[in-house]
Amino acid sequence: MKKQLALALVLCTLIAGCTDTKSRSTGVYMLLDTSGTYAVELKKAQTILNYLLGVLAPGDTLAVARIDTGSFSEKDIVAKITFDERPSTANNQKRAFMQQIDAFVNSVNESPYTDISGGILQAIEYLNEAGSGKRYILIFSDLKEELAKGYKRDIPFQLKHFNVIALNVTKLRGDNIDPKEYMARVEDWRGKVENGGGQWGMINDLERLDNLFTN
Repeated sequence: MKKQLALALVLCTLIAGCTDTKSRSTGVYMLLDTSGTYAVELKKAQTILNYLLGVLAPGDTLAVARIDTGSFSEKDIVAKITFDERPSTANNQKRAFMQQIDAFVNSVNESPYTDISGGILQAIEYLNEAGSGKRYILIFSDLKEELAKGYKRDIPFQLKHFNVIALNVTKLRGDNIDPKEYMARVEDWRGKVENGGGQWGMINDLERLDNLFTN
């Protein structure tokens, strides 16, 4: 009986330890706009990813996916990893991860459409399955969504416990003529995120990436 009790206590400790590790881990899913107007900006995304690889710790999760015509698909995930608890192994994983991203940026094909909503839905699914305690969806895009004929994205986001941050939201030619277009586009996405229970943020100055994980 005493042996059974001791075994039960050990199992409870192990389970509690795993749960605590998960609750303290960070999960990041970064969406990269590959539309014709934005693909040229992808070099800047490498700067962001270098920062992320520097601050994410063993046990954290990172995934990068393209935004294209139909982004609600695991096929659009360019690279994904949950870093090993051993720092030396995690460092090797980070180097391999960046090599995958570099290869993608140097060979990416431009997309004629921009399914941002589908990308967010895929990000929610991925990070929920990863079970990270802190969950971030980063959107590297001008936030102008253009869906191909027949695509339906009228699904409310379920973003409780998520932080959604738009990065490098460049202004389009029409925004310079009428700034209200830019402001309306940003506010539309803010509304979708907050109505889904998520936290919204935006960082355009890539020198301020240390503000990414303030929430």
